[in-house]
Amino acid sequence: MFQAILQRVASASVSVDKKLISSIERGILVFAAIGPDDTKKDAESMASKVLKMKMWPDETGSKQWKRSVQDIDGEILCVSQFTLLANTRKGHKPDFHGAAKPEEARLLYDHFVSKIQNLYLAEKVKNGVFQAMMEVGLVNDGPVGVNYRSEHGAVTLEIDTNPPKKEKQSDDANPQNGNAIPDSTAGCLPQELLG
Repeated sequence: MFQAILQRVASASVSVDKKLISSIERGILVFAAIGPDDTKKDAESMASKVLKMKMWPDETGSKQWKRSVQDIDGEILCVSQFTLLANTRKGHKPDFHGAAKPEEARLLYDHFVSKIQNLYLAEKVKNGVFQAMMEVGLVNDGPVGVNYRSEHGAVTLEIDTNPPKKEKQSDDANPQNGNAIPDSTAGCLPQELLG
């Protein structure tokens, strides 16, 4: 599953071994992770979403979510981050089996960055260093951040629309009978929502 976190920034930079690699001014910092089943179509859909996402207000500042990074003539800094696909459901150690193998991930990540450059202006799209230990600095603007996932070329914002159902109360737990309602009900929160 291709995942990207878009951060609206006033500025951002990437350094490796204390050496500055890339920097941008106003725009979007994109953290991207590639899953084992991701395709070029997923990468292309995500590239389009990055460019079209309305993350800025109109020119007057009175109406939010009206302009994209292209509309403001902003810059984009892409950073590969496979740790976004960590599974933390069991124990306290993240499991990264949900991430693609490095060789495959590099090809799709490079395609993703190249697609953004081709659809926008190449000089406004910067990149980190794939598979390097990077220091990423940013001045968050807002803060505004959006988390997207893409499967089979469809990019979606992840929202749980099927919350756990409550267990039907018995007559013993009915407040109209003067009995207390139990402290807990059936169902559980998805693990992602638990700290």
